[in-house]
Amino acid sequence: MEISSFLLPKDQVAFITSSISMREALEQLENHYYSAIPIIDEEGKYVGTLSEGDLLWKLKNTEGLSFENMTGVTVGTIQRHVHNESVEIHAQMEDMLTLAADQNFVPVVDGSGIFLGIIRRKDIIEYYTRNITD
Repeated sequence: MEISSFLLPKDQVAFITSSISMREALEQLENHYYSAIPIIDEEGKYVGTLSEGDLLWKLKNTEGLSFENMTGVTVGTIQRHVHNESVEIHAQMEDMLTLAADQNFVPVVDGSGIFLGIIRRKDIIEYYTRNITD
């Protein structure tokens, strides 16, 4: 089975750009009830995933930073503590499954690194549960 059948396309996925503020990123996480969100650059390439923990560590470790002034910090300057790897749209199912074991979602990119969407671990588990029990 091709991994593209699991793809939740970019237009149905919340994501952020590396140029938005820390405050905006926090609001996106809150609005979508996410604990992590994909980051893309100005060209649409996947550059990483920002987690709630990354925001908390930045807030804790930056003297003088508070909720009130976090609009001055861009997402691109925040150190990410977990690296969510992406998978190419034509990758093998095994490659995607290995990543999904450790990530809530797997970002999917084309051959140039352009973000196409995500594959949610939940969807993979549901698929295998249906097919194993049938």
